[in-house]
Formats: sequence, C-alpha cells, structure tokens
Amino acid sequence: MKLLPLVLSLTWVVAAVAQPAAPGLPLKGHPDSTNWRELIKQDLSNTDAPQGVWTFENGILTASEDKNIWSRDSFGNCILDLEFRFEPGANSGVFLYNSDPKEWMPTSVEIQICDDAAKKWQEKPASWHCGAFFGHLPALKSTVKPAGEWNHMTITCVGPKLHTLLNGETVSEVDLSQWTSGKTNPDGTDIPKWLQGTPFAQLPTKGRIGFQGRHAGAGIFFRNIKILALPAS
Repeated sequence: MKLLPLVLSLTWVVAAVAQPAAPGLPLKGHPDSTNWRELIKQDLSNTDAPQGVWTFENGILTASEDKNIWSRDSFGNCILDLEFRFEPGANSGVFLYNSDPKEWMPTSVEIQICDDAAKKWQEKPASWHCGAFFGHLPALKSTVKPAGEWNHMTITCVGPKLHTLLNGETVSEVDLSQWTSGKTNPDGTDIPKWLQGTPFAQLPTKGRIGFQGRHAGAGIFFRNIKILALPAS
C-alpha cells in the first residue's frame, strides 16, 4: 500500500481499518481492534517494568508508583488503540518512538493523558492538557471524560506523522519533521528544559511504547491495549 502524503495518509489508514469498504473518507471513528495483537501480555513478560509496581489483573493495567512500563519490542508505523480512565487530578501519558528508556523524557513522543477538569492542570500551558503532544503542541480540543469514566484513544504513527483520536474526535496532528530545534517548538515557544535534547526531526521514527505510572498522586488505568503494525512508508 502506498501512503498518501501528510494528514490524508493518516486518515486513509485508519479509515481503511475502520471502514474497509470506503477508504479515503474523512476519519469518522475508532477502528475495531478486537483481533489485533495485544501490546502487553497479562504476565508482563514482554515488557520492561520496575518490580512490583505494575499489575495486570482482570484485563486492567495499573501502577502503584510513578514509574514507567515499556514494551520490549520496538514499533515504527502502527496504530495503537487503547482505553484509559483515571482518578481525579491524574497526569499520565503514552510514549511513542522511545529510543532510550533511561533518558526517556527527551527521547519519546508523549501524547498526554490528563484530568483537564483539575484546577492545577487548567493553570498549566495548553500543551499539558489531554491529547496534547506534551510540552510541544496543544490539543486541538478537550474531549477527555471526567475522572472515573473510560476514554478511547487511537494513535496512528506513520513515519514523522502522528494522529490522535480521543473519544471519536481528532485531538492532535503532529509532524515531527517540523521540530528542527531541540530547544524551541516550531511556533517559537520554548520547549521545557527537561524535554530539551536532540530535535525530533533527527530522532528515529521507531522505538518502544510506554505508559506513565501513578503520577501526581492519582491512579491511571489502561485496558484493551491493542496494536496493528503498518507497512513501512
């Protein structure tokens, strides 16, 4: 399959999965990932995770501490489909294209998970809100549900281009090739110091997938974490 350029390629891929009879139509919803590969095994044997922190019980993955879990496999072009819910005030994230789990902040693309209703996060920059490319690009809109409710997120990765659906709506469209500086975003705003490093335009578009644990004193829960590998572009 030859991918079309820019955002059209992303909508084509997801539309082809969600609506195989009508590829090329505008993105209308999340794909049916029932028969896709499970990203994380129930016994966590295909992950790198701190001992005793992460548990996977009754189909729900959660953590007792603010420590990440990483897939052992690396992924390039793919679609990641999952559900999450959180406790009030939560702040978590999904990490993509990670090339160094030890220095993960500047070597990962983080799609933010956040309780946008919490006052402490409302006071932070827009690039900290749910669905944002954390610290780099605000979400197009806030579609996250209140604490305690399950949310559906689908992230499509095609080379430097990433597209995120949250609860049926597009919340971010990212082209990593635009990040040619490791200190400033394409719009001229400063990248937070702890995220500064090699420009994303120079980092590999393949790597481990990770999830942030119990951050900001609030629990985070994931389920139905499925992945579909896509052809190289």
